[in-house]
Amino acid sequence: MSAPAPQPMILLVSGDEIDVLSEQFGRYEHEYDVVPATSAADATNLLSSAVAEGRPVALIVTDSVLPDQSVLYALHDWRALVPTSRRVVVIPIARFAEDTVTLRPSLQKGKFDTYLVLPQGQRDEEFHYAITELLSDWGATVAVSEIDSIRIITPEASPMALAVRDFLDRTGFPHRTYPPDSPQGREALALLDNASTPTYPLVHLTSRPFADRPIIAPTSVRELSALMYGRPSDIELDGVVDLAVVGAGPAGLAAAVYGASEGLSTVVLESDVIGGQAGTSSMIRNYLGFPRGISGMRLGQRARTQAIRFGARFFTGWPVESLQPGKDGAPHVLVTSGGEVRARAVLVASGVAYRRLGVAPLEELVGAGVNYGAAMTAAREMEDRDVYVVGGGNSAGQAAVHLARFARSVTVLIRGKDLTATMSAYLIDEIEWNPRITVRVATEIIDGGPDDSGQLGWLQLCDVRTRVEERVTAAGLFLLIGAAPHCEWLGDEVLRDEHGFVLTGRDVPTDRWFDELPPENLATSVPGIFAAGDIRSGSMKRVAAASGEGASAISLVHGYLEGLPADGR
Repeated sequence: MSAPAPQPMILLVSGDEIDVLSEQFGRYEHEYDVVPATSAADATNLLSSAVAEGRPVALIVTDSVLPDQSVLYALHDWRALVPTSRRVVVIPIARFAEDTVTLRPSLQKGKFDTYLVLPQGQRDEEFHYAITELLSDWGATVAVSEIDSIRIITPEASPMALAVRDFLDRTGFPHRTYPPDSPQGREALALLDNASTPTYPLVHLTSRPFADRPIIAPTSVRELSALMYGRPSDIELDGVVDLAVVGAGPAGLAAAVYGASEGLSTVVLESDVIGGQAGTSSMIRNYLGFPRGISGMRLGQRARTQAIRFGARFFTGWPVESLQPGKDGAPHVLVTSGGEVRARAVLVASGVAYRRLGVAPLEELVGAGVNYGAAMTAAREMEDRDVYVVGGGNSAGQAAVHLARFARSVTVLIRGKDLTATMSAYLIDEIEWNPRITVRVATEIIDGGPDDSGQLGWLQLCDVRTRVEERVTAAGLFLLIGAAPHCEWLGDEVLRDEHGFVLTGRDVPTDRWFDELPPENLATSVPGIFAAGDIRSGSMKRVAAASGEGASAISLVHGYLEGLPADGR
């Protein structure tokens, strides 16, 4: 029997306040190895030993003043040793006003995760709330789950196995991966009708949410999602809901929360994973109300839980295939391969997808080192490797910062001259400071191919100004370029612009106005159908903006429903 994994370390560093910190962190000793150090040198030695022994370091908590070294220099050294750990600076209240002024520029550049006031007594739950948030973030993005309510059985890290792991990461399900010859693998194989020729990966639902089918061999993430969450045809309603929301990104989730909380019977249809494109972000630091940031996965799951509390129903894994607009107040019909949903009002919030790169050899390696989106699961596979990120927006910046926790080097490729026009300043600062990240401007990828194992091995880069080419080794490629709308299913009645984004408000052509008045600002060319978020023509392409549009759409839905004839209500 293999030895148990070592407990993750929490390192406490202070010369004068180590007793206070040790007392405060006593509550974590059952599940973490809480280790004190009274100097930066001692801390560095402890971290070096942990790295050599393969011990995970979850959190470094350091005094803002150390006896032997500047805390910022120490943090730089510690980040180089354990880039995956979270870093907190604690400041005694007597120095708080002074030290925060000194530390704030470094916090903005991502040199550490947050600063907190050193607790003044027992049960400083605001302090510990911040600590547990950081530990939770570390555990979700780095550590292997100790809980395995879902087990993935696979002999190798195939593209499908990685896709399943990424899906479970983004949905927040605790899971672990096992080989077929492990005890967990043999237990799963015993549940198969024909275990002699299994198709991997197998997904073993150990918590038995579906007792009649505890193990499956999914051919797609969508199939797994539909099994776990159900089909639209499972909806037990009299027939017509007030609001159907298509897409569970920030706009759709906000609409679900506000719609359901205001008494509308609300159904949300999502083709992929709750959270949408934003759900792939490892850390969103500029979203209102989360001063320490929040991962896209957590934001999506919290919003889903909030909406369910008010009565909204979610069905994922079933993309809408077509929309049949209702006439004269009749319900609209959303058609999926798993059933139909009839709704008095529809909000289109299906978001956008990253554009394809269009380099055929690399398209063949999707899932084998090439990834569209941030793919947090794949990031863990990039340890000590050279990785490339294509894209100049915030999603690309967040992906680069996250990947730098694992990869030996991260190179961001953009066609433009710099990042200032497309990326938030806080991310540019983090990227400029991080020694593992390099930005390469005026560059595109024109070719690539596998190594001897069949995984991505190299890329051919080209300077768009001089057309000079260069071949580089690459173990990972993360593509976050542009935006392609998700609305082919809308048909011709819901008008779109030349790029495929849905027209709303005054952007709708005048020949589709009603009584010579334009539609409301989030209303489309079809009465009772609204659009919000990235799918809408002219939208800001920001999480907060999408959330605001989703919430704002509900007042328009109410106004539309009030105008329906009594038999349409």
